Amino acid sequence: MLSRHGGELSQVASRLGVDAAQLLDASASLVPWSPQLRFGLLRSGLRHYPDREHRRLRLLLAHLHGVDPSELLPGNGAAELFTWAARDAAGSGVSLCLAPGFADYRRALRCWGAAPVSFPLELWSAAEFPQSFPLPVELGADVLWICNPHNPTGQLWSRASLQSLLSRYRLVICDEAFLSLVPDGERQSLIPLVGSHPNLVVIRSLTKLYGIAGLRLGYAVAQPERLERWAAWRDPWPVNGLASSAAEQLLKTPDRYQRWCFRAQHWVRAEGAWMQQQLARLPGISPMPSAANFLLIHGAQSLVPLREALETRHLILLRDCRSFEGLGENWLRIGLQSRRGNRRIIRALRKELKAAPLC
Repeated sequence: MLSRHGGELSQVASRLGVDAAQLLDASASLVPWSPQLRFGLLRSGLRHYPDREHRRLRLLLAHLHGVDPSELLPGNGAAELFTWAARDAAGSGVSLCLAPGFADYRRALRCWGAAPVSFPLELWSAAEFPQSFPLPVELGADVLWICNPHNPTGQLWSRASLQSLLSRYRLVICDEAFLSLVPDGERQSLIPLVGSHPNLVVIRSLTKLYGIAGLRLGYAVAQPERLERWAAWRDPWPVNGLASSAAEQLLKTPDRYQRWCFRAQHWVRAEGAWMQQQLARLPGISPMPSAANFLLIHGAQSLVPLREALETRHLILLRDCRSFEGLGENWLRIGLQSRRGNRRIIRALRKELKAAPLC
């Protein structure tokens, strides 16, 4: 069965008969380190039911982004929030999604019996970021789904070019799950526009930034009336107390958050440039320019055998891109790792491409 998402370590480890710790997972795009959390504070989230309003967490997030706490809604990862965004979208008309694009938007729309219209994205673009968003031709859509930086290409869109879209659609849903990892990426965020645009929803993830995907933490930024409606639809405690306590530790001061973001962005800048150079030297594959912590690569032939070889012979997981509409067997996505991990990936690719050239 084709994976619809990266990071499926337990399934791969079971299939290969190895311990998951032996795998280098470049199929998911997370920072390669995780924060130290104080267990005593985490334990406080185990005994009692979580605060259903998540008051403290919303206050911390509001302070970081300069918005009112009523404009924030924590979620069980961005995926849960996409589900409620899709319910609003299904009731607002036809959705438009870029292709290729993150498959979870379509998954969420299917929950409510909706199917999006696809707009093909020009894959090869200039290396300078940010870029102007490619204005879709008139396709009769009412809702626009955006990912900034775009997943899986890593293209970064300018705020100015996105702002012009807000008058064209009844609802704009902007996924900024990776934006906090992009050097100077916050300059392109649409969060400052939420207060003046009731048709705008911005969805963020904390799991990519902090390398804590197992905790499932995300949040939506939108006007209060919309978020109150979402809160009435969902289960009573979608964010568990452990995840909420961890988030409160991580976000307790703006300075601590900014230091973490600076570290992550420095890593993206350094390792992204290094990996681009190394991949460009390999025969038969070409990396796309990317502002994010992942690189999309194209092969002269099918890259499925190459991905399988890295998995079985080198215990390295790369992202199969066939689940992205508009991509096929000739594409893979590589999540940036530490320099040591990135060297391991390059060595394995060089060995396999030498044994079985693609060109």
